[in-house]
Amino acid sequence: MSTRVAVVTGSNKGIGLSIVRALCKQFKGDVYLTARDVDRGQAAVESLASEGLKALFHQLDINELNSIISAAAFFKEKYGGVDVLINNAGIAFTMADTTPFAVQAEVTMKTNFFATRDMLTHFLPLIKAGGRVVNMSSFVGSQTLNKCSPELQQRFRSNDITEDELVGLMQRFVDEAKRGEHKNSGWPDTAYGISKTGLTTLSLILARRLSKERPNDGILLSACCPGWVQTDMGGKRGEKSPEEGAITPVYLALLPPGATEPHGKFVSDKQVQPW
Repeated sequence: MSTRVAVVTGSNKGIGLSIVRALCKQFKGDVYLTARDVDRGQAAVESLASEGLKALFHQLDINELNSIISAAAFFKEKYGGVDVLINNAGIAFTMADTTPFAVQAEVTMKTNFFATRDMLTHFLPLIKAGGRVVNMSSFVGSQTLNKCSPELQQRFRSNDITEDELVGLMQRFVDEAKRGEHKNSGWPDTAYGISKTGLTTLSLILARRLSKERPNDGILLSACCPGWVQTDMGGKRGEKSPEEGAITPVYLALLPPGATEPHGKFVSDKQVQPW
């Protein structure tokens, strides 16, 4: 039996670090903490070691395609694939940030949607039978969806929306935001919210594809909301600690062999939510 392996993106701090900590205690296999910055990543591994927990480190910047490709090659060569992938890396501008909305839209979408999609493009083929894929989305995405125009809502909720169509919609939002036309086209005024609407929709599309292309492999893929968590990104007013925020993604990552649900769903507090 080859060693099982779990990979968590953007996990040197916040919810990601709490996910790694929980997996170190509960996952039977190697757990990889990944980060853009090698020093910060290794410091996080050392902090876990001081708690008696063993995590391994691999440098991974999801905004750099070569970094994704290199990491994918590493896990394929060393482990023959990946058993658990948690796409946690993401960004959010604060409410007080004065960065122009056009810039916020492009930067936020680049990481939260396009870079995460690159991760899925290169890592989904590596997911082993019985594997688990968890995409860290947000309830802000579903709230944002409800504020989109009826036409956009219909497409995002459609069972026949394709990945290419979704990518086109996300790019359209960025382009229209740059021209100051996004609100006239039915988009709400939140780059973070749209990026998470896109990520949840992508999760549903890819789950349907897995069911069709690998029906016997028992892979489960869902998007989840950790809740409003006290982190650098979530701010100090969050309702949950990072450890509490890690509960749902870890639950999805550790769904037992033979489980068939949830798959292709949006999950919060371990419960499937309407989309």
